[in-house]
Amino acid sequence: MAFQEFEQMMILQQLEFVELEADNHPRRFYQAQNVFEELSDKQFIKKFRLSKELAGELIEVLTPYMSEQTRKTSISIERKVLTALRFFASGSYQLDIGDNRSSGLSQASVSRCITEVTDAMNMSDVVKRYVHFPDSFEKLNTIRRGFYEKTGVPGVIGCIDCTHIAIFPPRSEGLYAEHIYVNRKGYHSINTQLVCDSDTRILNVNANYPGSTHDSYIWRQSCVSTYMENLHSNGHSSYFLLGDSGYPLRSWLLTPLSDPTPDSPDARYNNWLTSTRSTIERCNGILKMRFRCLLKHRVLHYHPERASKIIIACTILHNMCINDNIPVPINEPDDPVNIDFGMYDAQIIPDPVVGQQLTIGRRMQQLVIRSYFTRR
Repeated sequence: MAFQEFEQMMILQQLEFVELEADNHPRRFYQAQNVFEELSDKQFIKKFRLSKELAGELIEVLTPYMSEQTRKTSISIERKVLTALRFFASGSYQLDIGDNRSSGLSQASVSRCITEVTDAMNMSDVVKRYVHFPDSFEKLNTIRRGFYEKTGVPGVIGCIDCTHIAIFPPRSEGLYAEHIYVNRKGYHSINTQLVCDSDTRILNVNANYPGSTHDSYIWRQSCVSTYMENLHSNGHSSYFLLGDSGYPLRSWLLTPLSDPTPDSPDARYNNWLTSTRSTIERCNGILKMRFRCLLKHRVLHYHPERASKIIIACTILHNMCINDNIPVPINEPDDPVNIDFGMYDAQIIPDPVVGQQLTIGRRMQQLVIRSYFTRR
């Protein structure tokens, strides 16, 4: 064996190295940075959005669903997770990450890391661990109490709205034709439904529909819609969500009134609803500022199915940060002056139901107005 070959073998046995060059090029090996040791807590959060403790927790949770390291030069689960976290946080795609010494990987390797980590984070057990709508009266009452303490009106258990996540124009052989992904603002997107609590914690996410889909249609197909309807059908009518005028009025989903008289009970109700519902707008802003791959000017360069999984992965990470009180990152130098957060007023369409459900919804709306917004 040549001395040079022997020397290289000894180096690889002593240090953990990762491949930098793409296939069909001479291989070079570089020692990747140990970010857990070399970065301060503040630097780590700025780079990966999670604290070191949360990153360790995520690695532990995802390990059963990922491929273990099989040889010295293969990529460890820790490095895969950190590589994906850096992509979610930066939104500047694989070139930025491939050049980053904390990953030290080729772009092809980065892409495989993002795919494997995203798939693991979309496993049902992982999603349910971090993103879940309240499934007991104890949990419903806890969320309702959170809104009541902040707004003074009991009953609210969530705010709902949709946000557009920009994607690269997909091929037409997918589930939907390419033009179906073009939203009202003229760009391709996934129209993503979010429901959050008073602390901007995401309770439900639905990232299955193309950009041209109306918010109210996504809501009608939602499991949360069915859950809320069943809750009220069984007599538990003291729980409801808040939505904008693009949603149908129901006893379990209160919406604004049209053109109320100024300083009237109806106007005060509208002001309260708008103020409370702004929680979902704040939630969306925090989600996208923290995980910038979701910002419109970044654009997810993935097919819609993969983009949907990335969105869900980011909502999981968002909740981890909310639960652990991780500070929200500030604007970065390359941000546009006016960031488009992808939330637009939905077009008001005629309510397809004009019978009992709408009547009961109006009664609930008037009950709230009489109880809390009529001066005595």
